[in-house]
Order: sequence, then structure tokens, then C-alpha cells
Amino acid sequence: MTSRKSTQTMKPATAAKKLGVYLEATPAEFQEGVVSRDELNALQTDPPEWLRELRRNGPHPRPVVAQKLGISTSGLARNGLTEPLTTEQINAIKDENPEWLQHERTTRINALHEEQRVKERKAAKEAEKHA
Repeated sequence: MTSRKSTQTMKPATAAKKLGVYLEATPAEFQEGVVSRDELNALQTDPPEWLRELRRNGPHPRPVVAQKLGISTSGLARNGLTEPLTTEQINAIKDENPEWLQHERTTRINALHEEQRVKERKAAKEAEKHA
């Protein structure tokens, strides 16, 4: 007796997160259904126009907004940016380059440097153990 492999599916919210788009901006049929792994792969390799448009112009979910601004999602929250933003809104913030954005970028860079330093220190300790 052979078992049939079941199709792996996910909720629309999970699929939207994996695609980097804001769920509420997706078409109703996407929001109301389930997405199989094969469908997700197809959307990633050959995105339909609605997906290309969302990725291009938004509205973008917070992780994408943070990435486009070069800051953390915590940095967004600290500065009152809790809603999805369009590419136009993100570009306006970049053009304005407010003090809070400069500060959050510096904070993010420092955090990345610290993560790297800790990683290197841990690797050096591991190497000492095995030497």
C-alpha cells in the first residue's frame, strides 16, 4: 500500500508574507483561498500583473518598508510608522531624510556590526575548543 503525498498548503497571510506583499492589497480570490506550495512557487517565478504592481508600488508591509528605508521594523514603530506605505510615500521619506531616519539607520548599522562581532567571537571560541 502506497501513501499519496498530500499537497502542502498555507493560509493567504503566510503566502503574502513569503511573497513580501501586504495581504489586504491582494485580490479577493487570493485572500479567500488557500495557496499550495506549487502555486506559491509559480507566483514567485512568474508573478501575475497584480503581484508585480504590488511589489513595484505597494502598499508594502512593514518589513518591506523597513528594508526599503534601511532601518528595522522596531525603528518604524518607534517613529509612529505602523501602517503600510506605498513606494511613493517611502521615496518621499527618503528624499526628506528626516533626523529620525538618519538616527535609525545609524542604529541599524551599529546593530549589524555588533551581530557580526558576536558571531566572529563565537566562531573564534569554537575554533579554540577544536584546536
